[in-house]
Amino acid sequence: MSKRLFAEFFGTFWLVFGGCGSAVLAAAFPQLGIGFTGVALAFGLTVVTMAYAVGHISGGHFNPAVTLGLFAGGRFPAKDVIPYVITQVIGAIAAAAVLYLVASGKTGFDATSSGFASNGYGEHSPNGYSLQAAIVIELVLTAFFLIVIHGATDKRAPAGFAPLAIGLALTLIHLISIPVTNTSVNPARSTGVAIFQGTWALQQLWVFWLVPLIGGVIGGLIYRCLLEEKK
Repeated sequence: MSKRLFAEFFGTFWLVFGGCGSAVLAAAFPQLGIGFTGVALAFGLTVVTMAYAVGHISGGHFNPAVTLGLFAGGRFPAKDVIPYVITQVIGAIAAAAVLYLVASGKTGFDATSSGFASNGYGEHSPNGYSLQAAIVIELVLTAFFLIVIHGATDKRAPAGFAPLAIGLALTLIHLISIPVTNTSVNPARSTGVAIFQGTWALQQLWVFWLVPLIGGVIGGLIYRCLLEEKK
């Protein structure tokens, strides 16, 4: 169990540091900025690389919504849900702390005013989308993310390609929803950076816990009830 938790810690750390780091450090860099597309690709690459690196140890969740969704889908034991979620949140906070130290090396950086890659709605949505829009998009995309994860790891699926499918799904999810909420679908990712943003991100954090968790459960149940091969 300790090796599995270490794997989840490092995987979640890499996801937050790589994905949010690309948003904070590289997205708007003058002339050479990677933009929304680059950030979306960065999030996908973090999952692909760590799923291949440590997925065989822990299952490669790196996300409380994935852990709960896999439990709902009958793929993960209830006794391991809380340890996984706690470890994922710790990994996300650690990554955000390191990112904060790096970003603070630039004169004039302010995590509060910059948003620090936090998720938000209303006036804190990148393109001004409402709470209702945020709830719908996070719910739908997290549910589909879990359907992809269940399907890609099904014993009937081609072996060895699950990390690619999952990473590409996360890239697509970000391409769709960065303008709406800055894309969560992952409560740990949202928590890590919100702590350092420190104001509105913490006040709106409840959405990015509640909705992805519900979406994860819905996705897991859809695959379990409608798509899984019955024994």
